[in-house]
Amino acid sequence: MALTTLAVQRDQAAGRPRVPDPLTSEAAVAGRVADLERRFGDPWDADNPLGHAAILAADERGVPHREAEQLLDGFGLNAEFVPAALGGRLVRADTLARVLRPVFRRDQALGTGYGAFSVLAGASVWAAGSRAQQRWAADLLLGGGRLAVSYREMAHGNAFLRDEFTLTARGGGRVLSGTKRVIINAHRARGLVIVCRSSQDGGSQDHSTLLLDRQTLPAGRVRDLERYPMVGMRGCPVTGLEFTDCPVTDSALLGEEGHGVDLALRSFAFTRSILPSMVLGGGDTALRTALRFADAHGVGGRAVQRNPQARRTLAGAFTDLLICDSLALAATRAAGLGLGVTGVYAAATKYLLPILLHDAVHELFVLLGSSIYMRDGEFGIFQKHVRDLPVTSLGHAGAAAALSTISPELSSLARRSWLTDAPLGGALFALRDELPPLDFGRLGTRAAADPLCAELVAAADTLRTGADSDFTAVLRPIVGQLADELRRLRQACATLAPLSRHSLANPHTYALADRYTLVLAAAACLGVWRNQQGGQDTFLAGSGWLVTALLRICTRLGIGTPAHAPGPEAEVFTELTRRFTQSSSFDLYDTPLAAR
Repeated sequence: MALTTLAVQRDQAAGRPRVPDPLTSEAAVAGRVADLERRFGDPWDADNPLGHAAILAADERGVPHREAEQLLDGFGLNAEFVPAALGGRLVRADTLARVLRPVFRRDQALGTGYGAFSVLAGASVWAAGSRAQQRWAADLLLGGGRLAVSYREMAHGNAFLRDEFTLTARGGGRVLSGTKRVIINAHRARGLVIVCRSSQDGGSQDHSTLLLDRQTLPAGRVRDLERYPMVGMRGCPVTGLEFTDCPVTDSALLGEEGHGVDLALRSFAFTRSILPSMVLGGGDTALRTALRFADAHGVGGRAVQRNPQARRTLAGAFTDLLICDSLALAATRAAGLGLGVTGVYAAATKYLLPILLHDAVHELFVLLGSSIYMRDGEFGIFQKHVRDLPVTSLGHAGAAAALSTISPELSSLARRSWLTDAPLGGALFALRDELPPLDFGRLGTRAAADPLCAELVAAADTLRTGADSDFTAVLRPIVGQLADELRRLRQACATLAPLSRHSLANPHTYALADRYTLVLAAAACLGVWRNQQGGQDTFLAGSGWLVTALLRICTRLGIGTPAHAPGPEAEVFTELTRRFTQSSSFDLYDTPLAAR
């Protein structure tokens, strides 16, 4: 069941024809993606100043790719980060991620340094800023400026609750002090979103968030630190800031004083699904490069088409990208639907996608052999994306933080939701259907229902009562095993003591949360497949990719699968080959690319 916006409903009730939204209609979004691809041009053309060769040259020098940033200036990419109500093009989370994928497909450092962290910083402003603050930030971005955000520091990973910036009362006002070594774009961002300790009392209200205009800060009170050396994303400018008794006015507070943690969690309900969804573009390029190498050189002395292990490896990596995109789609659309569980789905996406992408890319190593070490030439882009992926995923500390968001919700979801909720319908899984505009004020509420898990139960029930066929004979026991895993999770989580969202998780709840994210991924794949029935995409409506995806998830869960269950990688490999030959993306959208 596709969701329509309130505007659509009003038009239908009045008998008026629906005019496609100029920002969010499928034609508009696909047009912006196609425009970016056209502007970037063929990445394999050695003479293309925006191709892989030029990207690698800039990476080797450790500098941003100037021509690529100028291209994004001309495209007006910053408008994608600003809500439409403030003059930008941001209406939906899923379309924002989709428009940014061509940038990450070309260069993850470019996508992160130019845009992603303005998205992260802007989320706090759109969620809690005053009208004046929102207007200022919107005008800054629409004018080509940047925002930077200070969530992470070197000493404590990204656990900003031990932040090194402090806000203290002095002489009837406040001053900001402290040092941060790692802030992307700190030296070239006019707008600074600063999470700082504002109380020493202990507890969840010890932190506040500030929005600062760098140009109005007094000289000598803020200093740029030298650039921090990075193994990956060397073209992404990572510097730091030092504040020394810098005066801060009341108007700089984002939201209420002491509400910095709550604001961050609300923002994360949006950003934790957006960034991994964008980063899928980097996984696409890594897989495309490996397949290009195998197609040109063969694997183990044989053509890739005649090497079963090579085909299985490539089909598996392609399937992992589809699993990732299915979960990212559900999480980003949950934000548009304003679901209370959005923060949980976003944290699951933030946790699981980097793991799947890391493993998928590293499985491709065997296809390239010693060429994985090449830093230039036709296949040098592979090692760049391998280096960049861990940085964009924000590493182990990011995983721990995501699991800490999921763990406190497990007990409540198990007791009140799992195995009892009705599925939401196709709204979570529709690739191109409209959604209501994002309401940042509704993000980060407590989870009351879990429609993804309900989708898994509904699929199991449908398959159990459906007519027997070769298809159901294969899929029914696999989905049944996954539904049984949800029942086991429910039994284990229902006995957990309820935790506050500010409580520290533990290894036991982390393990349960890890398994829960895999169940969500399986449910998302089922939801996408069910939503495609009767549609024009015969591959996504078919069973091959779904069976392959669910088998791979079952393997990660360590649960048994039927001995006779085939791994239909032949069908998946055929689709992968078609997309490679016709130059289209390896995600759910099958988007035409600017590549020969």
